[in-house]
Amino acid sequence: MAKGKATELFTVGYEHTTPGAFQDTLTRAGVDLLVDVRAVASSRRPGFSKGALSAGVSELGIAYVHLRPLGTPKEGRLAARSGDHAGLMRIYNAHLETPAAREALDELASLTKGRRICLMCYEQHVEGCHRLRLAEILCERLDVPVEHLMPAAF
Repeated sequence: MAKGKATELFTVGYEHTTPGAFQDTLTRAGVDLLVDVRAVASSRRPGFSKGALSAGVSELGIAYVHLRPLGTPKEGRLAARSGDHAGLMRIYNAHLETPAAREALDELASLTKGRRICLMCYEQHVEGCHRLRLAEILCERLDVPVEHLMPAAF
């Protein structure tokens, strides 16, 4: 692989899983940087709020970064909850044109160099989540493959 490119790109969602199964999935994949792309890095699910999540993965030697500007705006989250995937993608693509999101995308691309990174959000299935769009952008920019991880469900 050419110098400066990401070693590997993964995505993962924590819906329907436990912190232990989630962390085990990251460890088995050899992830060394977890990139939280939620607009709101809090969760009603124990172990998945920013502080607990960061501490949990840190114990495994996995770094954590939260890139809030790459999260889905509220209107997009509402579209996703209602099953309007096309609406979610329309809203999210418009959001990616904002200066804050563009800057965060550049930061994300720079974080990948020589790392095994994993983009994380809530949705179990990547097809219904904005992290799929982010993965597509990174794959195109960096010429790297992506693997969508699926932790064991509870």
